[in-house]
Amino acid sequence: MQTLPNPTSFSGPEAAFDTTIHRRKTRPVPVGDVTIGGNHPVVVQSMINEDTLDVEGAVAAIRRLHEIGCEIVRVTVPSMAHAKALADIKQKLKASYKDVPLVADVHHNGMKIALEVAKHVDKVRINPGLYVFEKPQTGRSEYTEAEFNQIGNKIRETLEPLVVSLRDQGKAMRIGVNHGSLAERMLFTYGDTPEGMVESALEFIRICESLDFYNLVISLKASRVPVMLAAYRLMVKRMDEADMAYPLHLGVTEAGDGEYGRIKSTAGIGTLLAEGIGDTIRVSLTEAPEKEIPVCYSILQALGLRKTMVEYVACPSCGRTLFNLEEVLHKVREATKHLTGLDIAVMGCIVNGPGEMADADYGYVGKTPGYISLYRGREEINKVPEDRGVAELINLIKADGRWVDPA
Repeated sequence: MQTLPNPTSFSGPEAAFDTTIHRRKTRPVPVGDVTIGGNHPVVVQSMINEDTLDVEGAVAAIRRLHEIGCEIVRVTVPSMAHAKALADIKQKLKASYKDVPLVADVHHNGMKIALEVAKHVDKVRINPGLYVFEKPQTGRSEYTEAEFNQIGNKIRETLEPLVVSLRDQGKAMRIGVNHGSLAERMLFTYGDTPEGMVESALEFIRICESLDFYNLVISLKASRVPVMLAAYRLMVKRMDEADMAYPLHLGVTEAGDGEYGRIKSTAGIGTLLAEGIGDTIRVSLTEAPEKEIPVCYSILQALGLRKTMVEYVACPSCGRTLFNLEEVLHKVREATKHLTGLDIAVMGCIVNGPGEMADADYGYVGKTPGYISLYRGREEINKVPEDRGVAELINLIKADGRWVDPA
C-alpha cells in the first residue's frame, strides 16, 4: 500500500487514528506523457462528443478539455475512416497546441480498426463483451466447455496482433468491461453479475500476459453503484490472489445529468478511492464533457488525493450566526477561488469558529455583531467592520506573500 502525505497532523489521543488514505500499490502504466498508477496522482479523464471524422472539431474539443485539467482524452473510433483520422488529429494537436495523451475507444469486431488506430494514439480501449461477436442462439441453456474454449481461442487469435503492436510500440491498453455488455457466454456461465465482469477482464489479462504485455489498465463500469462497487472490490481480490497489480480506471457509466448524476458518480468513485482503490477516474455525465472535470477534481480534493483549488470550510449556519453566511461565503469564494492550495474558513460565530476551522490557513469569523475577526490558523490577527471583512482578508493573505492576482 502507498501512503499519501496527510495534511492533517494530530497531537494527543487523536494521533492513534490513521486518517490517511492508503492507496493500493499498482504498476505504472505510461499513456503519452502521463502515467497511471505507481506513485503518481490519480489521473483525470474525459471523452469528447465530436465525430472523429471532424478533425478540426475534434482537435478543438480535445484542447478545450485539456486546458481545463483533463489529463487524458478519449475519442470514439467506430470505423476505419475514423481510425485514420486520428493521425491527422494527433498531428494537428502537436502543431497547434501540444501532444495530448489520447485513448481510442474500439467496439464490435474491432481488430482491424484497433490495429490501425494503435499507430496514432497512446492507449486503445477495448470492451471484452464486444470485441469478438458471439451470435446468440435461440433456446440455448448453457455453454459447453468446448464451446466456451473455442470462443476463448478465437478471442486470443483476434487480440494477439493488437497486443503485439501495442507492446512493441510501448503503448497501453484499457480492458474496459461494462456490466451492460457482457459476452453471452459469460452471462450463461456466471450470470449478470460482478463475477462475470471480473472473469471477462481476467480472460483478456491472461492473454496479454502470455504475450509479455503488461501496460494494462482495467475498468469494470456499471450504471448501478452497488454493482460497480462489488465488481471493483472483487477485481482487486482476484488480482491480489494472482499477484497482479494493474491500475484501475473508475467510473459509474451512464450516470445521467445534473445533481443526481454528480452524486451517483461521487458515491461510486469516492467510495472506492477512500478504500485506496483507483488510479484514474472519469465522471460520465449527460452534459458537455467540460462539466465532468470540476466534479473529478472536487472528488479528489474532498478525499485529500489532489489539491487543485481552495478548500472552503463553512458552517451550515444557525441562530447564532452574526452575518449572512451564504452571501459572505459567496463573496469570499469569488475573491479567492483562484488561490490554489489554500484552506479558508468562513464561520458564523465564535462557538464553531476557532475549533472547527483549526486546520484552515485563514479564518473569517463572526465574533461580535457588526465585526469580523480574521484568523491566521488558530491566531486571531485582526477585528474589522463587517463591510471591510473580505478586503481585509485579502490584505492578510497579501501580507503573508500568498496572494496572486487572478488571471
